[in-house]
Amino acid sequence: MNNFTPADIAFLKNKAKLIRKSIIEMIHLAQSGHPGGSLSAVEIVTALYFHVMNIDPQNPNWEKRDRFILSKGHACPVLYAALAERGYFDKIHLSTLRQYHSILQGHPDMNYTPGVDMTTGSLGNGLSIGVGMALSSLIKNHDYRVYVLLGDGEIQEGMVWEAAMSSAKYKLHNLVAIIDYNRLQINGWVHDIMPIEPLADKWKSFGWDVLEMNGHDIREILSAFEAANKMQRPVVIIAHTIKGKGVSFMENNPDWHGKAPSDRDKICAITEILEEEIM
Repeated sequence: MNNFTPADIAFLKNKAKLIRKSIIEMIHLAQSGHPGGSLSAVEIVTALYFHVMNIDPQNPNWEKRDRFILSKGHACPVLYAALAERGYFDKIHLSTLRQYHSILQGHPDMNYTPGVDMTTGSLGNGLSIGVGMALSSLIKNHDYRVYVLLGDGEIQEGMVWEAAMSSAKYKLHNLVAIIDYNRLQINGWVHDIMPIEPLADKWKSFGWDVLEMNGHDIREILSAFEAANKMQRPVVIIAHTIKGKGVSFMENNPDWHGKAPSDRDKICAITEILEEEIM
Protein backbone atom coordinates (compact mmCIF):
# COMPACT_ATOMS: atom_id res chain seq x y z
CA MET A 1 0.00 0.00 0.00
CA ASN A 2 1.34 3.42 -0.97
CA ASN A 3 2.08 5.66 2.00
CA PHE A 4 1.05 8.89 0.27
CA THR A 5 -2.14 10.67 -0.76
CA PRO A 6 -3.21 12.94 -3.63
CA ALA A 7 -2.69 15.86 -1.23
CA ASP A 8 0.90 14.70 -0.68
CA ILE A 9 1.49 14.63 -4.43
CA ALA A 10 0.09 18.15 -4.90
CA PHE A 11 2.16 19.44 -1.98
CA LEU A 12 5.38 17.98 -3.39
CA LYS A 13 4.70 19.27 -6.89
CA ASN A 14 4.26 22.76 -5.51
CA LYS A 15 7.51 22.49 -3.53
CA ALA A 16 9.29 21.29 -6.67
CA LYS A 17 8.05 24.36 -8.53
CA LEU A 18 9.37 26.69 -5.81
CA ILE A 19 12.73 24.89 -5.75
CA ARG A 20 13.03 25.03 -9.54
CA LYS A 21 12.34 28.79 -9.45
CA SER A 22 14.97 29.30 -6.74
CA ILE A 23 17.57 27.45 -8.81
CA ILE A 24 17.13 29.85 -11.72
CA GLU A 25 17.18 32.91 -9.46
CA MET A 26 20.30 31.78 -7.57
CA ILE A 27 22.37 30.97 -10.63
CA HIS A 28 21.24 34.11 -12.45
CA LEU A 29 22.25 36.31 -9.53
CA ALA A 30 25.61 34.56 -9.10
CA GLN A 31 26.17 34.47 -12.88
CA SER A 32 27.82 31.13 -12.20
CA GLY A 33 26.60 27.62 -11.55
CA HIS A 34 25.08 24.51 -13.06
CA PRO A 35 21.39 24.77 -13.98
CA GLY A 36 20.99 21.67 -16.19
CA GLY A 37 21.80 18.96 -13.66
CA SER A 38 20.18 20.89 -10.83
CA LEU A 39 16.85 21.10 -12.66
CA SER A 40 16.90 17.41 -13.62
CA ALA A 41 17.10 16.38 -9.95
CA VAL A 42 14.38 18.65 -8.53
CA GLU A 43 11.60 16.11 -8.03
CA ILE A 44 13.97 13.52 -6.57
CA VAL A 45 15.45 15.89 -4.01
CA THR A 46 12.02 17.34 -3.20
CA ALA A 47 10.58 13.89 -2.50
CA LEU A 48 13.51 12.99 -0.25
CA TYR A 49 13.49 16.15 1.86
CA PHE A 50 9.74 16.63 2.13
CA HIS A 51 8.43 13.07 2.36
CA VAL A 52 10.94 10.23 2.43
CA MET A 53 13.78 11.05 4.81
CA ASN A 54 13.62 11.06 8.59
CA ILE A 55 15.25 14.42 9.36
CA ASP A 56 14.95 17.39 11.71
CA PRO A 57 15.86 20.83 10.33
CA GLN A 58 16.05 22.16 13.90
CA ASN A 59 18.66 19.52 14.74
CA PRO A 60 20.65 19.03 11.50
CA ASN A 61 23.33 16.93 13.22
CA TRP A 62 20.89 14.52 14.87
CA GLU A 63 22.82 11.25 15.02
CA LYS A 64 19.91 9.03 13.95
CA ARG A 65 18.79 11.13 10.97
CA ASP A 66 18.73 9.75 7.45
CA ARG A 67 21.67 10.96 5.36
CA PHE A 68 21.75 12.44 1.86
CA ILE A 69 24.89 12.73 -0.23
CA LEU A 70 24.82 14.83 -3.38
CA SER A 71 27.67 13.03 -5.09
CA LYS A 72 27.31 15.21 -8.19
CA GLY A 73 28.15 18.21 -6.04
CA HIS A 74 28.10 20.76 -8.86
CA ALA A 75 24.28 20.44 -8.81
CA CYS A 76 24.23 21.99 -5.33
CA PRO A 77 21.67 24.70 -6.21
CA VAL A 78 18.93 22.05 -6.03
CA LEU A 79 20.17 20.95 -2.60
CA TYR A 80 20.50 24.50 -1.28
CA ALA A 81 17.03 25.45 -2.50
CA ALA A 82 15.54 22.34 -0.87
CA LEU A 83 17.35 22.92 2.43
CA ALA A 84 16.18 26.53 2.57
CA GLU A 85 12.62 25.55 1.70
CA ARG A 86 12.73 22.85 4.38
CA GLY A 87 13.86 25.35 7.03
CA TYR A 88 17.53 24.53 7.57
CA PHE A 89 18.50 28.17 7.02
CA ASP A 90 16.89 31.45 5.97
CA LYS A 91 16.10 31.81 2.28
CA ILE A 92 17.98 35.12 2.24
CA HIS A 93 21.16 33.05 1.91
CA LEU A 94 20.10 31.81 -1.53
CA SER A 95 20.98 35.22 -2.92
CA THR A 96 24.61 34.72 -1.82
CA LEU A 97 25.39 31.62 -3.92
CA ARG A 98 29.11 31.40 -4.74
CA GLN A 99 29.98 34.68 -3.01
CA TYR A 100 32.97 35.02 -0.71
CA HIS A 101 32.09 34.14 2.89
CA SER A 102 28.70 32.74 1.85
CA ILE A 103 27.48 29.53 3.47
CA LEU A 104 26.51 28.41 -0.05
CA GLN A 105 29.61 27.72 -2.07
CA GLY A 106 29.91 26.28 -5.58
CA HIS A 107 29.99 22.76 -4.16
CA PRO A 108 28.42 21.53 -0.89
CA ASP A 109 30.52 21.99 2.24
CA MET A 110 29.32 20.31 5.42
CA ASN A 111 31.43 22.69 7.52
CA TYR A 112 29.53 25.77 6.37
CA THR A 113 26.03 24.77 5.29
CA PRO A 114 23.43 23.51 7.79
CA GLY A 115 21.86 20.30 6.55
CA VAL A 116 24.68 19.24 4.23
CA ASP A 117 25.71 15.76 5.34
CA MET A 118 28.89 15.49 3.28
CA THR A 119 31.24 17.79 1.40
CA THR A 120 31.27 16.78 -2.27
CA GLY A 121 32.45 18.00 -5.64
CA SER A 122 35.20 15.61 -6.68
CA LEU A 123 33.11 13.28 -8.82
CA GLY A 124 33.01 9.58 -8.02
CA ASN A 125 33.47 9.83 -4.26
CA GLY A 126 29.90 10.02 -3.00
CA LEU A 127 28.97 6.35 -3.09
CA SER A 128 32.12 5.32 -1.22
CA ILE A 129 31.26 7.81 1.51
CA GLY A 130 27.72 6.45 1.53
CA VAL A 131 29.08 2.95 2.07
CA GLY A 132 30.92 4.17 5.17
CA MET A 133 27.83 5.91 6.54
CA ALA A 134 25.57 2.92 5.91
CA LEU A 135 28.08 0.54 7.47
CA SER A 136 28.33 2.80 10.52
CA SER A 137 24.56 2.71 10.90
CA LEU A 138 24.60 -1.09 11.01
CA ILE A 139 27.60 -1.29 13.35
CA LYS A 140 25.99 1.15 15.79
CA ASN A 141 22.65 -0.66 15.51
CA HIS A 142 20.94 2.49 14.28
CA ASP A 143 18.21 2.39 11.67
CA TYR A 144 19.01 5.45 9.59
CA ARG A 145 19.20 5.16 5.81
CA VAL A 146 21.68 6.68 3.39
CA TYR A 147 20.68 8.12 0.02
CA VAL A 148 23.31 8.97 -2.60
CA LEU A 149 22.47 10.90 -5.76
CA LEU A 150 24.90 10.30 -8.62
CA GLY A 151 25.14 11.74 -12.11
CA ASP A 152 25.11 9.41 -15.08
CA GLY A 153 28.37 10.88 -16.38
CA GLU A 154 29.80 10.51 -12.90
CA ILE A 155 29.35 6.75 -12.85
CA GLN A 156 31.98 6.50 -15.57
CA GLU A 157 34.38 6.82 -12.61
CA GLY A 158 35.93 3.52 -11.52
CA MET A 159 35.65 4.35 -7.83
CA VAL A 160 31.86 4.14 -8.10
CA TRP A 161 32.09 0.47 -8.99
CA GLU A 162 34.52 -0.30 -6.18
CA ALA A 163 31.94 1.16 -3.81
CA ALA A 164 29.23 -0.92 -5.48
CA MET A 165 31.21 -4.09 -4.79
CA SER A 166 31.71 -3.12 -1.15
CA SER A 167 28.02 -2.38 -0.71
CA ALA A 168 27.07 -5.88 -1.82
CA LYS A 169 29.78 -7.52 0.25
CA TYR A 170 28.56 -5.88 3.46
CA LYS A 171 24.87 -6.34 2.57
CA LEU A 172 24.05 -2.65 3.01
CA HIS A 173 20.27 -2.85 2.76
CA ASN A 174 20.10 0.66 4.23
CA LEU A 175 21.90 2.21 1.25
CA VAL A 176 20.03 3.62 -1.74
CA ALA A 177 21.83 5.03 -4.77
CA ILE A 178 19.88 7.17 -7.21
CA ILE A 179 21.22 7.81 -10.70
CA ASP A 180 20.08 11.05 -12.30
CA TYR A 181 19.98 9.53 -15.77
CA ASN A 182 19.53 12.64 -17.90
CA ARG A 183 21.93 11.22 -20.52
CA LEU A 184 24.01 14.38 -20.82
CA GLN A 185 27.31 15.48 -19.34
CA ILE A 186 29.41 18.58 -19.79
CA ASN A 187 30.68 17.76 -23.27
CA GLY A 188 27.64 16.06 -24.77
CA TRP A 189 25.70 12.81 -24.71
CA VAL A 190 26.88 10.15 -22.27
CA HIS A 191 26.53 7.38 -24.87
CA ASP A 192 28.97 9.24 -27.15
CA ILE A 193 31.55 10.12 -24.51
CA MET A 194 31.66 6.86 -22.53
CA PRO A 195 28.67 4.51 -22.83
CA ILE A 196 27.31 3.14 -19.55
CA GLU A 197 24.69 0.72 -20.84
CA PRO A 198 23.53 -1.93 -20.09
CA LEU A 199 23.15 0.02 -16.86
CA ALA A 200 20.58 -2.06 -14.96
CA ASP A 201 22.38 -5.31 -15.78
CA LYS A 202 25.69 -3.90 -14.55
CA TRP A 203 24.27 -3.01 -11.15
CA LYS A 204 22.54 -6.38 -10.88
CA SER A 205 25.82 -8.13 -11.64
CA PHE A 206 27.39 -6.22 -8.75
CA GLY A 207 24.80 -7.66 -6.35
CA TRP A 208 22.36 -4.75 -6.18
CA ASP A 209 18.61 -4.67 -6.50
CA VAL A 210 17.59 -2.34 -9.34
CA LEU A 211 14.50 -0.16 -9.73
CA GLU A 212 13.71 2.25 -12.56
CA MET A 213 11.42 5.26 -12.53
CA ASN A 214 10.45 8.46 -14.25
CA GLY A 215 12.51 10.92 -12.22
CA HIS A 216 9.98 13.71 -12.72
CA ASP A 217 6.85 11.79 -11.72
CA ILE A 218 6.29 12.34 -8.00
CA ARG A 219 4.04 9.31 -7.67
CA GLU A 220 6.60 7.02 -9.30
CA ILE A 221 9.39 8.50 -7.19
CA LEU A 222 7.58 7.90 -3.91
CA SER A 223 6.61 4.38 -4.95
CA ALA A 224 10.23 3.60 -5.86
CA PHE A 225 11.55 4.83 -2.51
CA GLU A 226 8.90 2.82 -0.66
CA ALA A 227 9.92 -0.30 -2.57
CA ALA A 228 13.63 0.37 -2.00
CA ASN A 229 13.16 0.67 1.75
CA LYS A 230 11.70 -2.84 1.89
CA MET A 231 14.56 -4.57 0.09
CA GLN A 232 17.29 -6.53 1.81
CA ARG A 233 20.20 -5.60 -0.43
CA PRO A 234 21.65 -2.27 -1.54
CA VAL A 235 19.30 -0.67 -4.05
CA VAL A 236 19.99 1.53 -7.05
CA ILE A 237 17.15 3.56 -8.53
CA ILE A 238 17.72 4.53 -12.15
CA ALA A 239 15.83 7.80 -12.52
CA HIS A 240 15.08 8.67 -16.13
CA THR A 241 15.24 12.46 -16.24
CA ILE A 242 15.64 15.41 -18.59
CA LYS A 243 18.56 17.75 -18.18
CA GLY A 244 17.26 21.29 -17.68
CA LYS A 245 13.76 19.98 -16.92
CA GLY A 246 11.06 22.64 -16.67
CA VAL A 247 12.74 25.24 -18.88
CA SER A 248 12.17 24.48 -22.56
CA PHE A 249 15.33 26.10 -23.94
CA MET A 250 17.51 24.34 -21.36
CA GLU A 251 16.03 20.86 -21.78
CA ASN A 252 18.36 18.29 -23.40
CA ASN A 253 20.86 21.05 -24.17
CA PRO A 254 24.43 20.42 -22.92
CA ASP A 255 25.20 24.14 -23.28
CA TRP A 256 23.26 24.62 -20.03
CA HIS A 257 25.40 22.21 -18.02
CA GLY A 258 27.32 25.08 -16.47
CA LYS A 259 26.02 28.36 -17.91
CA ALA A 260 24.18 31.09 -16.04
CA PRO A 261 21.00 32.58 -17.51
CA SER A 262 20.95 36.17 -18.76
CA ASP A 263 18.30 38.62 -17.57
CA ARG A 264 16.06 37.65 -20.47
CA ASP A 265 16.73 33.93 -19.94
CA LYS A 266 15.79 34.26 -16.29
CA ILE A 267 12.46 35.95 -17.06
CA CYS A 268 11.57 33.36 -19.70
CA ALA A 269 12.59 30.45 -17.47
CA ILE A 270 10.67 31.59 -14.40
CA THR A 271 7.62 32.39 -16.51
CA GLU A 272 7.61 28.81 -17.82
CA ILE A 273 8.11 27.35 -14.36
CA LEU A 274 5.29 29.35 -12.79
CA GLU A 275 2.90 28.66 -15.65
CA GLU A 276 3.30 24.88 -15.40
CA GLU A 277 0.10 23.37 -14.10
CA ILE A 278 0.09 21.23 -10.97
CA MET A 279 -2.14 18.30 -11.84
